[in-house]
Amino acid sequence: MRGLSTVTLALAGLAAHALAHSAPPPLSPSSTVARRKTLGFGPDLPHARFQSVDVRTASPVDPSKDPYAVARDFLRPYDDFQAGRTYVIRPDSYTDRSTGVTHVYVRQVIGGIEVTNAHINLNIKDGRVLNFGDSFFAGQTDQNSHVPVHPHADHCAQLSTALHHHRFLLQVPLPSHDRTRVAHGLANLEHIHVSNCANVPAFSVPGELDMDPRRPLLAFLASALPENHPEFSALGDRLEEHASNIIMTPENHLLGDHASLAMSLSNVPGAVSDVKARIVWVQVPTEYGVKLELVHRFEVELEHSWYETTVTTTVPHRIVSVVDWASDSPMPMSIIEDYHLPNLGAFVPPGSVFDTVASAHPKGNGRRLGKALAGKKGFKSYAPTPKKPHVPEFNKASYLVFPFGVNDPVEAAVRKAASHGEPPGGKYPLGYGRDIVKELGDTLASPAGWHTLPCSNDPSNEDDDFTCSESYWRTTKTTWGNNVFAHENWEGRNNWISNERPLAGSVFAYPYSPRPADDEDESMEQAKAHVNATVSQLFYTSNMAHDLFYRYGFTEAAGNFQQFNFERGGEENDAVIANAQDGSGFNNANFMTPPDGTNGRCRMYLWTTDSPYPDGDMEAGIVIHELTHGLSTRLTGGPKNSGCLGWGESGGMGEGWGDYIATSVRSTSTYTDYPMGAWAANRADGIRNYPYSTDTEINPSMYDTLDKPGYWGVHAIGEVWAEMLWVVQQRFIAKYGFSETLFPPVPDADGTLPPNDFYSPQTFNPLTGSSNPLVPKHGNTLLMQLVVNGMKMQPCSPSFFDARAAIIEADKVLTGGENVCDIWEGFAERGLGHDATVVGSTPWGGGVRANGFKVPSQCRSGEPEPEPKPTPGEPDDCSPFDPRCWFKNRSAKWVPRLPWGYNYYN
Repeated sequence: MRGLSTVTLALAGLAAHALAHSAPPPLSPSSTVARRKTLGFGPDLPHARFQSVDVRTASPVDPSKDPYAVARDFLRPYDDFQAGRTYVIRPDSYTDRSTGVTHVYVRQVIGGIEVTNAHINLNIKDGRVLNFGDSFFAGQTDQNSHVPVHPHADHCAQLSTALHHHRFLLQVPLPSHDRTRVAHGLANLEHIHVSNCANVPAFSVPGELDMDPRRPLLAFLASALPENHPEFSALGDRLEEHASNIIMTPENHLLGDHASLAMSLSNVPGAVSDVKARIVWVQVPTEYGVKLELVHRFEVELEHSWYETTVTTTVPHRIVSVVDWASDSPMPMSIIEDYHLPNLGAFVPPGSVFDTVASAHPKGNGRRLGKALAGKKGFKSYAPTPKKPHVPEFNKASYLVFPFGVNDPVEAAVRKAASHGEPPGGKYPLGYGRDIVKELGDTLASPAGWHTLPCSNDPSNEDDDFTCSESYWRTTKTTWGNNVFAHENWEGRNNWISNERPLAGSVFAYPYSPRPADDEDESMEQAKAHVNATVSQLFYTSNMAHDLFYRYGFTEAAGNFQQFNFERGGEENDAVIANAQDGSGFNNANFMTPPDGTNGRCRMYLWTTDSPYPDGDMEAGIVIHELTHGLSTRLTGGPKNSGCLGWGESGGMGEGWGDYIATSVRSTSTYTDYPMGAWAANRADGIRNYPYSTDTEINPSMYDTLDKPGYWGVHAIGEVWAEMLWVVQQRFIAKYGFSETLFPPVPDADGTLPPNDFYSPQTFNPLTGSSNPLVPKHGNTLLMQLVVNGMKMQPCSPSFFDARAAIIEADKVLTGGENVCDIWEGFAERGLGHDATVVGSTPWGGGVRANGFKVPSQCRSGEPEPEPKPTPGEPDDCSPFDPRCWFKNRSAKWVPRLPWGYNYYN
């Protein structure tokens, strides 16, 4: 049983003295900081499905049968030579060595041309297909070919309708809390509308084919480039001139054994790298059924976005789909001022001096990440240990940082003061909660450590400090290694190799004591003066996350981010490029996830919410959230497909997984409600609508919350998903207890695990003659493992229903289904039960949802069925936030049907 407290109470005790003193206001209100323009929409395929295979009705199988042979047998009905239909098994398919499941990714080919949104993913183990996702096109190639499609215009029409509803609500005398949420939703919708709908071509009957990719690409850029970009206006004025200046170079695009012609386009306005282009089909639903549309597919890297988009080959060129591989964590566009935290200056007493610790020597690990328990004899557990090439011995580096598991400077100060028995109410320097900690040294996740990589995989070739000797390996003395390249990026550009980094040797110990400032220039100087500390923190947090994700199955074969893969599969040369104090913006963070084999890019920003400026690099929850985008994007749909979490519920869950994992990392054995991004935003509620809590009075999120104003954006959708996972996790913890460490023990060289309290005793499977997968024994570690395994199983563009089903399927594989009912009950508690429904769903998150609180019959006891609960704060099931309660009044205007006690329209 875990005790109950709240981080707000702990913070109030720490900052009580500070609250009694006035503090300088933020130097630059967040509302004045422009948000990044981003586009995201596309077809929602009504025939897409995720389905488990009932083993009770399946025919007997040979458990030793090659999984790819099993896949080909399953796919035989999809191969029709006479109709010109076939498929390609993608080369990024792989076998998960921790579960034994082979994840096979399949793309449809019709008439020799790929169907870019036609996927099958098969999850295979012991000779049988366990479950699969399927969105293959099943109609005739010329079916509905005469029907014009314009998803871009449809998307913008839906956004315009939602904007009208939001603006109408603000004319109604709502309670102040509801009015604030509607205002926030309106501001967010306006940003989405401006980003996506700045340049929508008029709807007309499609004309001639234009197979030249240059004009379609410029049509996309006319919508994608920010209006303040120097090339924006020229796209309309000098279109033909720009098209003629683009240089086209033919290339071959290989997908398995299928080859097709592609183009590399250079000298593209606004692009920071060559644009990849090829011709593909895309499925588009119409009122008459799903049709195939021939399109140009582009991969376009801009300065602040990285797009995968399709544009019609017919004139006028229309955008059919667009996914931004960059994901943000922005400041809310409206702020409840009453919820501000104490000013950061409260933690830096005026005139105090922070002694330098550059010569500090480590005294061991400052925070124990868990201890393996000895004394269990007779049974040895084995971890799946891959083949490893010879790696050099390395000395562990040390870092003066906020330890992993501590979210931010305030939380670190609270915990450290409590651990030292200090009474609440004290005043502490901003860096008080830091400790000297050693490099993790997980030789399974990072065999060569965090600072060593092969010379042949090292992208640096200019700086003398990185000069490669005759040795195969290179060990650096800075924040540069096999998993992460961390540095400042004050200019906000894409250049990074020569950016500044701390040169520390083996001890990265730098002062962190920024002071309040009187103006913005001084605040920037204060931030820059402490950049060595923040870069070291970003490097440390990012490497810890890499090693954590690795131990839960985000390996080389699964598409993780490493320069060298130690001959363990996957694509190389894609370590995370981590920018600290990125100069391209404020009050945000983002992560770009291109396909496996291309570097991920993490941008962390300063926040102008207080003085001194909070540095996002120092809030681990934001960093972990961003890195989780790389995890979820590469695991969903396979490592080489970055387009599966682009919009709607899929894009929202991409945000939700980040919040869930970041919150799980900071959680302790004492239950606490947690906000997201509270320190950087200087706002007690953080950057989400509610803190994560099991109490519906504190966080009332239900499945049908997605229908409310303000929940069209992916972040709002994501916090509903994260809340559901948080509730499920608390059920697991109540059942299995809480692990103080999320890190499994490191196996010995022969794969034997030392005695430990992390895993349940490993069992033997007589059917296969091998050990069953290792199962984490505590609730928090077990659910995190199931969530990660579920990402690997779910289909491309999953819905909430699909992701829930994938977690259940993952439990069946890992534990034999011991927790299926616990999972159902947790989701049902927040309205995603067996009877939950959505009608009229749209690609951008619209539709009408109904909560469901039932669980499957096998999970029901003799107790009566639960009654649906009204959302706290609403007198009944009808509110201005529910689209099912809107009607047309006598003036033919849409208005919300409110309870009779509300006299807003009298």
